[in-house]
Amino acid sequence: MSTPYTITTAISYPNGRPHIGHAYEVIATDAIARFQRMMGRDVFFQTGTDEHGLKMVQTARDRGVQPRALADEMSFYFKDMNGKLNISYDRFIRTSEPDHHRASQAIWQAMEASGDLYLGRYEGWYSVRDEAFYDEKEISQGEGGDKLSPQGTPVEWTVEESWFFRLSAYQDRLLALYAAQPDFIQPESRRNEVMRFVEGGLSDLSISRTSFDWGVKVPGADGHVMYVWVDALTNYLTGCGYPDDAERMARYWAEGGDITHVIGKDIVRFHAVYWPAFLMSANLPLPTRVFGHGFLLNRGEKMSKSVGNVEDPVELAERFGVDQLRYFLMSEVTFGNDGSYSAEAIVARSNSDLANSFGNLAQRTLSFIAKNLEGRLPEPAVQAADAELQTTVMEAAAMFKSAMAGLAPSVAIEAWMRSVFACNAYIDAQAPWALRKTDPARMEAVLATLYEAIGHLAIMILPIIPQSAGALLDQMGIDADARDYAAIGPNWYPALRREGFTLDLPKPLFPRLELPASEA
Repeated sequence: MSTPYTITTAISYPNGRPHIGHAYEVIATDAIARFQRMMGRDVFFQTGTDEHGLKMVQTARDRGVQPRALADEMSFYFKDMNGKLNISYDRFIRTSEPDHHRASQAIWQAMEASGDLYLGRYEGWYSVRDEAFYDEKEISQGEGGDKLSPQGTPVEWTVEESWFFRLSAYQDRLLALYAAQPDFIQPESRRNEVMRFVEGGLSDLSISRTSFDWGVKVPGADGHVMYVWVDALTNYLTGCGYPDDAERMARYWAEGGDITHVIGKDIVRFHAVYWPAFLMSANLPLPTRVFGHGFLLNRGEKMSKSVGNVEDPVELAERFGVDQLRYFLMSEVTFGNDGSYSAEAIVARSNSDLANSFGNLAQRTLSFIAKNLEGRLPEPAVQAADAELQTTVMEAAAMFKSAMAGLAPSVAIEAWMRSVFACNAYIDAQAPWALRKTDPARMEAVLATLYEAIGHLAIMILPIIPQSAGALLDQMGIDADARDYAAIGPNWYPALRREGFTLDLPKPLFPRLELPASEA
């Protein structure tokens, strides 16, 4: 039996509504989770909102509400976005939940029992926007004399009593981890950045605050709340049952398990340095991999509220279609690199790949079967050309699975599109409309080959466009229990054929998109 598979997004900071970058991360993670389920694995997929910290306090104060009210409102928007984007999470976690507070306090006490916490005085540079402390060597001078973090965010000199974590004691253990598990940090460029940072020396980390009280209380330390990253990172354990559900932990957060964090490249340090150090201190298993994806840019420019180019993903999905948006983001951007999007690019990709290539292939094949065989599923009689197409689709399926397992959805989609093109070339070459008059038996064999190929293509792409591919499989009468990767194999036709099924005239899946006149 395969190892259970745990996968998480970073939990989103809800001091504002979700933007397309949030959607990109959760869509990618959803596609990977769906793929692993179709591989027959027991998957636990978690996302959610990170609701504590000074930014939330300041935003709530500016709006004249309590932090809890702000968290409730904004968390709703994130959960609503996930629902509208067809995200198949198993748990949406909120860090304000009582069970998460218990988990955070439990890991704190475990780190304290290891002798890794001590009370001191923090003096240093702090970025409210990043919720991060920075060493003097990381600070740069901005225009106008402002001090800036490596992310370009303003920093303030902060002085207060604080609990510290002995991060400096974990430098050698972290470097040993990176050497022993080269795939722990992905892609390679992120790994190199983290290794250079750790090799440069680690300072102990301030992990509590006394200047506000919106957060998880430090056990046994009145007036202290946890530094938001201790609290936030622990969410992954909360969903896996920590600290009370040992059976669930053994299933989804075990030594030798398969645990993937999908995060933005700007928070790799927290996940690849602080998080494994916390886990080592608490004597808990480490994740298997941390994947830092790139930024999503609007027409090549970084999104900014001041520039006015921040897009609402729900509005984009309503304009262009949920699956069209999902497909564009997963096909257009090489996962791990920065990518760009625009309305024109979404329309062009959807029309080219989905409407013209795959949608048209399915529509004309299934319509031909419905009209010329009265919906009866055609009988196969394999010739060399048919076998060649079958091999092409099988090879594409193998490449698709390999790429998805390697967290490369755009590469998987490229393999899928090659088999779509092969099917379109096959139907044009075999011309079943001509065979209808000259060789009806051969026509039927060609249609049988195409029916099977289209079914396999629909199953293959299900993790990326689940609603549309699922609707196509419904039209084809392919049973729900046949919609996994075990169904794509050399025993072609019987695997997907439902005896006695009659095919109705199909409904178009991918209407051609048009840009509004103002954007054309």
